Formats: sequence, structure tokens, C-alpha cells
Amino acid sequence: MPLEAGLLEILACPVCHAPLSDRTAADTPELICTGEDCGLAYPVRDDIPVLLVDEARRPA
Repeated sequence: MPLEAGLLEILACPVCHAPLSDRTAADTPELICTGEDCGLAYPVRDDIPVLLVDEARRPA
């Protein structure tokens, strides 16, 4: 289930402060950092974004 647009507008990557791209409709729901040098993928569990760097997946 996609996140509310209002929530997505205020969320940012905790590392580089870039906006996040919503990929919650995928098989593995996550928010992807749009920063060129960052690109971390943060998991979404039970419709709650987990914006912890230790929980983030590094870009491939």
C-alpha cells in the first residue's frame, strides 16, 4: 500500500537529506533515496518507514 502523499513530502533520507522515492507497491516495500551519491533503500514494515541507516540496504 503506497504511503500518503503528505507523509512522503516531509520524509527525507537521514544521511543526505534528499527526497525519498516510494516503492511500497513492490514485493519488498521500501523508500529509495534519490540522492545521486547515496541511494540507500529504507524498508517499510507494517506501513511504517524504518529510516535507520543500520536497517537500510546499500545500492547494488
